[in-house]
Amino acid sequence: MGFSGHLVFARSTRPLLEAPVFDSINPELKDTVHAWSPRPGGWQTLQFDHGLWDEDHLSDLVGWTDAAACVADVSDSDIALVTGLGTNGQRWQAWLNLDTAAALLAEEPEDLDDVSLWVGTPQFDEAVRRKRAELERDVPADAGGALAWAAAAGIPATAQRPRIEELLRSRETFAEDLFSTLLDELGFPLATRPSPEP
Repeated sequence: MGFSGHLVFARSTRPLLEAPVFDSINPELKDTVHAWSPRPGGWQTLQFDHGLWDEDHLSDLVGWTDAAACVADVSDSDIALVTGLGTNGQRWQAWLNLDTAAALLAEEPEDLDDVSLWVGTPQFDEAVRRKRAELERDVPADAGGALAWAAAAGIPATAQRPRIEELLRSRETFAEDLFSTLLDELGFPLATRPSPEP
């Protein structure tokens, strides 16, 4: 079993877990939040178990830090949906591990009783192909959104769009690794030590 939960990336001079948005988390559950190795400039990544993050938290976090932030919603380390938000309210999203995402997001027939009987059929393969093509069409805009978000966060524009698009189309065993690599490629300062694997 891989990791399922959220990776929250933001900048603060204080520990990110002190943000008021996390005050509602039970103290015992707060102890389960894992901090990745920090990046220079106050950039921090927190790893939350599933169920401890709400999508409304992102705008609250950006307001508290007065800096851009993003969150990766990870499912079993297989896929992640990354959502970024800037201080200007500009939002972007991108899927990581597109092939797996396509298989999980493929539209199921309405009369389907047992998913296991559908998986592996020609109809399933065609549904996955259509979903993969749909996700693929979004990659250039997703990459552009990520680059604009990083630029608005004050990151020097060293990243090249083709490289970000390539990364969004790539595959890694752990979606968490792709998330960390995406931050690296966008130009955020490298972590002081490698981020741990789940």
